[in-house]
Amino acid sequence: MRLRTKVTLFFGLIALIATVSLTIATYAFARSSLLEQRTEVARQQAVVNALRVKTQLQSGNEGFGDFFPTIQTERGGFAFVRLLNGTPFATNTRFSDADFPDDLREASSLGISGIQRFTLDSKPYIGVAIPIAEVDADYYEAFELDSTADTLSSILLALVIGSAITVLLATGVGIWTSRRLVQPLGRITDAAGEIAAGDLSTRVALEGDPDLDRLVNSFNDMADAVQARIEREARFASDVSHELRSPITALAAAAEVIHGRRGELPDRTQQALDVVVGQVRRFDAMVIDLLELSRIDAGATELHTEEVDIVALCRRIIDRNGFRDLPLDVPDHTGNGSPLSATVDKLRFERILANLLENANHHGGGPTRVSIERTDGPFLLVVVEDAGPGVARGERLRIFERFARGSAARHRVGTGLGLALVSEHATAQGGDAWVEDRPSGGARFVVRIPSEAMR
Repeated sequence: MRLRTKVTLFFGLIALIATVSLTIATYAFARSSLLEQRTEVARQQAVVNALRVKTQLQSGNEGFGDFFPTIQTERGGFAFVRLLNGTPFATNTRFSDADFPDDLREASSLGISGIQRFTLDSKPYIGVAIPIAEVDADYYEAFELDSTADTLSSILLALVIGSAITVLLATGVGIWTSRRLVQPLGRITDAAGEIAAGDLSTRVALEGDPDLDRLVNSFNDMADAVQARIEREARFASDVSHELRSPITALAAAAEVIHGRRGELPDRTQQALDVVVGQVRRFDAMVIDLLELSRIDAGATELHTEEVDIVALCRRIIDRNGFRDLPLDVPDHTGNGSPLSATVDKLRFERILANLLENANHHGGGPTRVSIERTDGPFLLVVVEDAGPGVARGERLRIFERFARGSAARHRVGTGLGLALVSEHATAQGGDAWVEDRPSGGARFVVRIPSEAMR
C-alpha cells in the first residue's frame, strides 16, 4: 500500500472511530434525557388527572360516567379507572386496564404507584398507575411516545450525517496532508532520476520545514559530492588522455619510421617491431577514443542534426572504411526511387557505423550485410550483421559499457571503447543501440535513429 493511501486511511479511520464514539455517546445521552423528561411530564400529568378523579369520586359516583371521558389526556394517549366494585371507566373504549403491563397492574393492586414503558399495537407508550385508596379506585393513564421517538430519530440522523461529513473532511485533510508529505519525496525522486539520466546540476529546493529541509540538504550534499567526484574523474581521464596524446603521437611516428625500414632488420627484430607498431597503433586509437568520450562527458561536443539521404550516407561510409563489396539492403519504401530520409548528425552517425563495421571485422569475422529497416514509429533501424560467434545473452548490455568486452572478444584486438561510443552517439541523437542474434548465426548490431516520415 502506498504511503499516501496509508496516511489517508489513518486520518479517515481515526475520524470514523471518534465520530462513531461521539455519536453513540451523544445519542445515548439525548435518549436518556428525553425519556427522563417525558417520563416526568407523564407522571405529573397522571397525578393531576388522578387528583381530579379522586375529587369527583369523593363527591359521589353519580355522573362519574359523564365526567371521566372529559379527563384531558395527551393526543394519542388514554386513561382508565376501575372502581372497587369492578366498574370500569375509560376515555377510549378501544382500550382497557388489560392493555397495561401486568407488573404495573399488580403494583397498583398492592397500593404502589408505578411507571413503565410498554408497546401497544406496535406503538411505544409510557404507562402510569396510581392507586387512589381514599375512594378504592385504581387510575391508569398511557402516554404515547411517538413524538419522542421521532425526535430521537431526527437526532440520530443528524448525528450520522454529521459523522459522515466529519469522516469525509478528515479524509480530505488526510489526502492533503499525505500529498504535502509525499510531494517533497516525489521531487527528490524526480531529481534523483534526472541525476541518474546525466543532469548532475539538478538540485532540490528547500521546503521551509525543518524536518524536510534536513532531508533536502542531505540529498543536495550527496548530489554535490557525486557531481564533484564524477567531474574529477572525467577531468582526470581527459587530462591523462591529453597528456598521453603527445608522447603517443611521437612514439607512433617513430615506430612508423622504423617500420618503413623493416626490410633492413633481422627476422626476430621484425617480429618485435610488428608487435610494437601494432600496440602503438592500438594505444593511439584508445587515446583518441578516450578523448572523444571525455568531450562527450564534459558536454563539449555539439549536436548538429540535419535531414540526410540515409542510404547514400551509409554507402559512402561503407566504401570509405574499405568495404566496397559489402551489400547494403534497403526496403522498397516508396517504389518511386525517392530518397529515404533521416535526421542525424552526420559526423556522429559516421562514427557509429564505422565503429560497428570495425567491431564486426575484428570480432565477427567481418561484416556480412548492412541493412536499413523501417519501424512503426518515426525511427529507422541501421543494422550491421556478422557471421561470428555472436554475443551471449548475459553480455548484451555490458558490451556497450566502456572497456567491456564480450567473452568471444577477450583475446582479440580492440580498445573496448568502440561500442561505448556507438551507444553514446546514438543516445545523443535521440536513439539507442542494442545487439541481438542473427537468424543464421552471428550477431546483429542495431542502431535506432530518428527518421522523417516516409516519402
